[in-house]
Amino acid sequence: VQLQASGGGLVQAGGSLRLSCAASGRAFSSYYMGWFRQAPGKERKFVATINWSGSNTIYANSVKGRFTISRDNDKNTVYLQMNGLEPEDTAKYYCAARAGGGFATRNISYDYWGQGTLVTVSS
Repeated sequence: VQLQASGGGLVQAGGSLRLSCAASGRAFSSYYMGWFRQAPGKERKFVATINWSGSNTIYANSVKGRFTISRDNDKNTVYLQMNGLEPEDTAKYYCAARAGGGFATRNISYDYWGQGTLVTVSS
C-alpha cells in the first residue's frame, strides 16, 4: 500500500488543522492505521492509532483530548483532526499502515509509511 499525507501548514497556537492520509492499493480496511510525528532533531514518536473499522482508537498522552483520529474505508483515507494546537506540536507528521492485527505504538510495528506533512505552530 502507498500512503500520501497532506493537510499540514502553519497555524497559530490554539488553532486547528486536519491531516489526511490517502492510501492506494487494495484492502485498506484490513490495516490498522497510525499517525506519528518527528520534531527537528528528535525521534519519531507515536501520536494515535485506529483499528480496522474505526471503532477503537489509542492516543499518546500528549495529544489526548485535543487530537482525533478517524478513517473512511470507502475513501481509503485516515484523518487526524488536531485542535488546540501548541508550539510543541510542531513536527513532521507521518501516517503509517500496519498489516498485522492489534494496536501498536512502536515505529517498527508498522509496515508502510507516507512521506510526511509538516505542521508548524507559532506562539
